[in-house]
Amino acid sequence: MTITEAQEDRKDEGYGRRGILPLIVMGSFILIVQLVALILAGPFESAGIKAFENPDSVVNPIIYIAFILLFTLFILLAMRRKRRWLVNLIMYGAIFGTLCYVFILPLPSWGALPLSLILTALIYVYPEWYIIDAVGLVIAAGATSIFGISLAVIPAIVLLAVLAVYDAISVYRTRHMVALAEGVLDLRIPILFILPRCKGFSFLRKTDLKQGDAFIMGLGDAIIPSILVVSANVYIKDVPVIWILNLPALGAMIGTLLGYITLSRIVGKGKPHAGLPLLNTGAILGFLVGFFLSFS
Repeated sequence: MTITEAQEDRKDEGYGRRGILPLIVMGSFILIVQLVALILAGPFESAGIKAFENPDSVVNPIIYIAFILLFTLFILLAMRRKRRWLVNLIMYGAIFGTLCYVFILPLPSWGALPLSLILTALIYVYPEWYIIDAVGLVIAAGATSIFGISLAVIPAIVLLAVLAVYDAISVYRTRHMVALAEGVLDLRIPILFILPRCKGFSFLRKTDLKQGDAFIMGLGDAIIPSILVVSANVYIKDVPVIWILNLPALGAMIGTLLGYITLSRIVGKGKPHAGLPLLNTGAILGFLVGFFLSFS
């Protein structure tokens, strides 16, 4: 889900001089996540680091979605019952574990574990927006790569399609995703990208982002559509390759960015917006274009 400034009386500024730069940078975050995930995919696959044993199983996206639903329910209940310590414990454990996975391949274990611990501790001690964004990029790239090599193309497309519908419902109808995003802001952990739209902004001093001070985007908006990019690059064989990308993967990447551009045109209107409907649709359509061009 993408959330932007929520103050109604600033709608006219959302796409102006102060609004355009964060939107461009946020789009570059998606591209960085995709490129790093593609680079990590080969080493992860060689090391056997996968979320599912059988990438072709259509049960995999069902398991993934069930986990998201249960995890979302758990976080909402924990926050409602003021069990912040429990949410923090699980979140920081997940952050540390994901960082270990990312660093364990390029670094020896004696280097990966301390570095992961230092970054996790840094988030806890000094959760400024640029620290959160930097660690978030690493986490998003690692998660994207792992799930991308764990899901073949058909399961990945099923996942993207279902989550696009779920994101729209959870933002526009039930609005529980909005409540979740607003709740986790206070945790100050890297599950959201945060970009200021005014000078002097500090996330350490201000966690209420309802005043148009910053744009935020969930890590899922970068991770979910990018899963198809990695999956297509790993599982589609004997097709044209451009640099490290085959044509279907390149199509999915371009489609994701086009979806983001479309999303950015409505992003400054003062309300939360579901990102996955446009991002996932763009990724799927881009993949299909690249796939058919590969065999035409």
